Amino acid sequence: MKTFTKLAFLGIFAATGIIIAGATAAQDAPAKVADLEITSAFTKAMLPGQPVGGGYFTIKNTGKSDDTLVSVSSPVAGTVELHEMAMQGEVMKMRKLDTGIAIPAGKTVELTPGGLHLMFIKVKEPFKQGGKVPVTLTFEKAGKVDITLPVEAAGPGGHMHK
Repeated sequence: MKTFTKLAFLGIFAATGIIIAGATAAQDAPAKVADLEITSAFTKAMLPGQPVGGGYFTIKNTGKSDDTLVSVSSPVAGTVELHEMAMQGEVMKMRKLDTGIAIPAGKTVELTPGGLHLMFIKVKEPFKQGGKVPVTLTFEKAGKVDITLPVEAAGPGGHMHK
């Protein structure tokens, strides 16, 4: 039963584009707020009727103080939550991060498929390849910044970090 559960779970995430495989283009221009630089933003096209989607990007903290991504909002979703996926034994588990995502001073944090990510909930219309998803990131110290996530093809292909 464990193997079936794991395979079913992975199948769901493959269908929603949360597993990575190939390289594609992402947001080219970095967004900056205070000592934070946001790059490599993207999301995946969604299947018709799919109520949730993921969002991904990289945050580089060039400053000497830690910061925290505390919330995200988007006009295209009812809510946007900060999530983490991690293996617990043989089971992949996803959980909401109520306290945000820490961005340590002098470090880079990647939101990637299968790891830290945004979860768009109650999406008004499924994301379509070639579209754009506007989001507002709110950091504890740096404040707010608007970014755009280009919508890439659905499925297991996706952005690869080097």
